[in-house]
Amino acid sequence: MSEELVAFFKALADANRLKIVGLLAQQSYSVEQLAAILCLRPSTISHHLSKLAEVGLVSFKADSYYNIYQLEEETLRKTRLLFSQKDLAAVVENVDLDAYDRKVVEDFSLPDGRLKTIPAQRKKLEAVLRYVTKAFEPGVRYSEKQVNEMLARFHEDTATLRRELVGYGLMSREGGGGEYWRE
Repeated sequence: MSEELVAFFKALADANRLKIVGLLAQQSYSVEQLAAILCLRPSTISHHLSKLAEVGLVSFKADSYYNIYQLEEETLRKTRLLFSQKDLAAVVENVDLDAYDRKVVEDFSLPDGRLKTIPAQRKKLEAVLRYVTKAFEPGVRYSEKQVNEMLARFHEDTATLRRELVGYGLMSREGGGGEYWRE
């Protein structure tokens, strides 16, 4: 699936090929007609057409001494289907989605797992908070004292960590500091 997408986008990754597709979307043309319209050599047009034909975007039919090229609209429809959420998700199956979080946590942590500092940058703070959240069991309710004890293992500023965990929706709080829990 991902090889198909890469080939498709490579075929379209040229301004002249996009122009050819645009022209063929309106009507069929010969190599010579396209060359004249785009002010390119026929050999250059043939090269571009072969790239587009490789991915099934254009086809031709013989007409006397000329090949008449046409856009394969069915290929465009099929390609549009490649962009379903399910298919796009399949393209990144083997990507390590947690790599950024691990790098940020590594950059902000001491060897014992404590934080050197609490990041000021939002994206980095979110990564650190996701790391800290793993210390809490989902569905278990903790008193503020228990939360502070657990957060103290990461950083002395437990109030900031606690407030940010709740603020980013990684933990919930009941009352004015009563119980905390992770969904």
